[in-house]
Amino acid sequence: MAEPTVGGLLTAWQPDVPALLLVVLLGGLYGWGVLRVRAAGGSWSPVRTAAFAVVGLGALVVATMSALAVYDHVLFWPAAVQNVLLDLVAPLGLALGDPLRLAARALPGPAAARLRRATTGRVLRLLTFPLVSTALVLATELTVYFTPYFATALRVGWLHELMYLHLLAAGCLFVVPVLAGEETLPAWCTHPVRAALVFLDGVIDAIPGVVVMTHGTLIAGAWYLHHHPSWSPDVRQDQQIGGGAMLSIAELVALPFLLLILFQWARAERVQTAALDRRLDRQQAAAVAASVPAAGSAPSVPSAGSAGSAERVRPWWETETNEVAARIRRQHGEE
Repeated sequence: MAEPTVGGLLTAWQPDVPALLLVVLLGGLYGWGVLRVRAAGGSWSPVRTAAFAVVGLGALVVATMSALAVYDHVLFWPAAVQNVLLDLVAPLGLALGDPLRLAARALPGPAAARLRRATTGRVLRLLTFPLVSTALVLATELTVYFTPYFATALRVGWLHELMYLHLLAAGCLFVVPVLAGEETLPAWCTHPVRAALVFLDGVIDAIPGVVVMTHGTLIAGAWYLHHHPSWSPDVRQDQQIGGGAMLSIAELVALPFLLLILFQWARAERVQTAALDRRLDRQQAAAVAASVPAAGSAPSVPSAGSAGSAERVRPWWETETNEVAARIRRQHGEE
């Protein structure tokens, strides 16, 4: 193969029929869901649609059909970048599109109910349970590189395609539930807990890159030594470049992922506070209306205790039992 240049890396593409079919299937289903929601009079964020198509499906196309796929059989670093795109970047883009909530809104009532039952079933709950899904992603990466899995996939085409799907599915098990609008995680997985889990996941995702970069034994060494082009770096150096690329991409993805969780947290608190304000406004209006005597009736003389309770409405943070109210009560206690 010719030595890759910058222009060559940008223009070198090859078709991958199974991956292309998957992209068309996912894109078609998502587009159908958006059209269904809009036909019913609802709306769907164009930003979510763009994230699903550009980041999610785009990363899948780049990983399986770009120059990375052209050179992955002669150089290790393109294969390493492929794999990290499939189990980190593509799942993040797909999750940003919130496909579970879109499906729940687009499907008819019985089908939507079946979908919710499936996403909250025992098997999927176990696979997406916090730390279990993180461990599955880590185990998938280590299994790919430190068993005969990867070396065999380089020789067997169908296994190579299965490895792509395996990496994508493992990444989605963690990312999609964390960012989903549909509640698929346990109730105790509040936004602070999710932020901590994403931070921990970012640390764990760095492990495969570090191990690959520093591992003393060549990964699929017999294959790459046999197919080693004369213009490429040393096979060991090639593996170190691949491990460094895995580490860099994992850390670059971790930061926006954490920022997204923090953004969701802030937005959820704003929505919760606004709902509380509306509820307390209604309660205050009802209390004021109850204190006004009916027309034509003689005004009653309130006792000292009833007058005090009619004139004073307790602050909402003294009666509510949510995170916002608890924080304000702590602040008033400190003062």
